[in-house]
Amino acid sequence: MQNIVHQYFKKEFEDFIVLVQVNPVTYSGVELTVHKKGEVEKRKLNFDEDIFEDLAVDGFAESSSLEFNLYLKGLVK
Repeated sequence: MQNIVHQYFKKEFEDFIVLVQVNPVTYSGVELTVHKKGEVEKRKLNFDEDIFEDLAVDGFAESSSLEFNLYLKGLVK
């Protein structure tokens, strides 16, 4: 099995935060939408090779795996 280091991105909006996990080899990933009231929506996505440019243009900043996984596991409200 191949070891992969995912890349993480984040963008904050007025009422929610969007966190994105990207597998840089397969261009697959997970998007979390974290609402201010604590609700978390999860979507599995497939990206194309332009995903990193697209995220930059859309104003996403690099983020940490710890923050993403805390929200994913429901450990942050």
